[in-house]
Amino acid sequence: MVETAHHHRPTLKQQNKSFKSKHATKSSLKDAAKGRIPRRSLKSGLTANTVAQSRLNRRNNSKQVQAKKRDALISSTRIFNGVDGAPRIVAVVPLTADVNTRNTVISLAESIDVSGEACPEQGVWRIKAERFKTSLQFITLPYKNMFATLDACKVADYVVFVLSPTVEVGEWGDTLLRTLQAQGLPNVVTTVFPDASIDPKSRTGIQKSLLSFIQYFVPTQNRVFDLHASSDRLNALRALAEGHPADVRWREGRFWIMGENIEYEDGNLKVTGIVRGASLSANRLVHLPNFGDFRISKVMSAPIPRTSKSGHVANMEIEPSVIAEPNSSSADSLVSSNDPDDLGNEQTWPTEEEMNSGTTQGDSLPDAAIGTTPKAVKRIPKGMSEYQAAWIIDEDDDAEDEQDDTGVRDVDIQDGEEEEMQDVPVRDDDHEMETESRKSVAFQDLDVEEEEKQLETWRNRKREEEDDVNFPDEIDTPKEVHARTRFQRFRGMRSFRTSPWDPFENLPRDYARIFQFEDFKRTERGARRRGEQELGIVGPGTRVTIYLKDVPHEAANGIPVALFGLLQHEHKISVLNFAIQRNTEYDGSVRSKDPLIMCVGPRRLRVKPIYSQHTRGGGKGANNVHKFERFLRHGVTSVATTYGPITYGNQPCIFLRETTDPQAPQLIATGAFINPDTTRIIAKRIILTGHPFKVHKKTATIRYMFFNADDVHYFKPTQLYTKHGRTGHIRESLGTHGYFKAHFDGPVNQMDTVCMSLYKRVYPKWAQLWIEPDRGVKLPTHVGQLADVPSDAMEE
Repeated sequence: MVETAHHHRPTLKQQNKSFKSKHATKSSLKDAAKGRIPRRSLKSGLTANTVAQSRLNRRNNSKQVQAKKRDALISSTRIFNGVDGAPRIVAVVPLTADVNTRNTVISLAESIDVSGEACPEQGVWRIKAERFKTSLQFITLPYKNMFATLDACKVADYVVFVLSPTVEVGEWGDTLLRTLQAQGLPNVVTTVFPDASIDPKSRTGIQKSLLSFIQYFVPTQNRVFDLHASSDRLNALRALAEGHPADVRWREGRFWIMGENIEYEDGNLKVTGIVRGASLSANRLVHLPNFGDFRISKVMSAPIPRTSKSGHVANMEIEPSVIAEPNSSSADSLVSSNDPDDLGNEQTWPTEEEMNSGTTQGDSLPDAAIGTTPKAVKRIPKGMSEYQAAWIIDEDDDAEDEQDDTGVRDVDIQDGEEEEMQDVPVRDDDHEMETESRKSVAFQDLDVEEEEKQLETWRNRKREEEDDVNFPDEIDTPKEVHARTRFQRFRGMRSFRTSPWDPFENLPRDYARIFQFEDFKRTERGARRRGEQELGIVGPGTRVTIYLKDVPHEAANGIPVALFGLLQHEHKISVLNFAIQRNTEYDGSVRSKDPLIMCVGPRRLRVKPIYSQHTRGGGKGANNVHKFERFLRHGVTSVATTYGPITYGNQPCIFLRETTDPQAPQLIATGAFINPDTTRIIAKRIILTGHPFKVHKKTATIRYMFFNADDVHYFKPTQLYTKHGRTGHIRESLGTHGYFKAHFDGPVNQMDTVCMSLYKRVYPKWAQLWIEPDRGVKLPTHVGQLADVPSDAMEE
């Protein structure tokens, strides 16, 4: 037997890796790290030098943060210090009908031994708090005066809410709190109206209940002051006199003035007050609520007469002087919109040679064959197809269409060169349709049955909104009118996000009147920078008298009056987009183009906005097309689009609906300003549905989508899809009743529904300046540019 040598199994053999010397160099290790810094081990102890350096850095950082906070506090309260310091503006707002703001202010003033006999029921009253070395300017507001309260809170440093210990806050007070919350509130002080009839034992429970209520709207509130107690009255006044006023973000970079004295002199409105916020420039426009934007004639100083300790006026008085006047070369203009020239595209009058050559060419044309002469000829740009020509509307067409939301016209924003035109014959049925549309119908009163029918339709809007939720955008094809006629303004799109759509195609006349910004963010930065660097401005804290030109005489009757400064170009009108959400407490139906009151910044406009989808993250796709929404829904962020003067910054916006009580509107939605994008395309979608009559694998016979063969041929290029996810196209028409054969990319279910989506661009209505009903005034001419010009957009 042959002996074999002993050996281990090969699986137990250990083979070590060779030393990789190619990674040993510093450069190779650095490349392998790819910029990563090695993590320091937690077990390794820190050296004494590292610990000391870290401690010094933390201490230095804390000192810098502390110094920064101290400087911010000093700079924010510096305007209130000194003998001639600006007063702290306090708006006193009642939330129930049984409280009185005048008695509230008197009780606060008596805590520092100041008599309140001169305090008005409604208006401005200024007191000097010697104990706190400052002065306070109270604005007493009546109950149920919504818009005066909103304007007062826009200029206030503090808002004092007055609650009742016996009466709960009603619907009006709840709406006011929600509106002020959306508008932006400064510091808030909550008080309870003094009532001696309340049992002392129950006061604590009442204060806890009211504190829980107010914290829902103002979470920063941690105390409610009972004005029945003298200590709470003093503490409430101390909070107003020694507190640090919070900044309202939308007021940054703007000045405002609370009018102390108002006079009307020689066609100019004189408003005396203290400049607050940013610096005042005489070259910028000023907005006056309920009246519009106005130019500044001049700005004069208005020093306060000095009083001695004995209370007598000093002998020496400083005469008012002109401290700022507008510069004619750099002052803003009141022109808010363009005046389009309909003949702007016309060239010079043709010469005799051109006219003769045109006549010669016309005479040399051969005669048309019998039966082929068109009844009408339409002129279109050379190279345009018949399908594109169907989008062009003749100038003689009516401006409104009862079946469509809006119309389109061949008007561009900028006047371009005249295009070469060609003649295209119009088919008989199209010509007959156009002829019928030109016929004017005299107005006639509807009979009782028709009136009741329309009234019932109006009352069933809630049902329509529910149907739109269950079957969005689906409509029935009319049998009486051809589909190609009824939906001639619509187009098919293969991809809603990527299919090309020219934003300057067939724009309405309103687009020739608005302004478009090449780079809105850059324009905003330039306007703010020029405002900071401008010379001859009046700093905040200065008491001045502003002379406003061409203001209606009725403006002098309103007290209090608040003036708001505008930045450069904020008078120009453009297309404004707002991201909004519906108020959860409003249950009514909100449809596109319903008339609403829009409050944005210092302005209030009467608008008819249209709503569209708000793409997540602000993405707008390759074509900037967004789907039109018929209704504003709960729980969904939508974009409201309307015409209006532009505004800079993330301005809050509020949408209100008028009721029978002009001072008790309903809060519809709140949101913020996005941008003035004129190229945003809002496309209204309609879905035509059909039923699979016969199905054979991927091919199906569809009915009830169309009712004649011509409509099938007209919409043949448009893509089809089903609710179960199949896509297909029309192959051929079957018969004369609108049946057609369609082929899909997969088997079709007999219970499926075949759909066809069509799109049409819609436009908002022209906005108007909103005026309080009880302030019936006649606006000047430049304000009428925003209010009186009708819109060319067509209604549904």
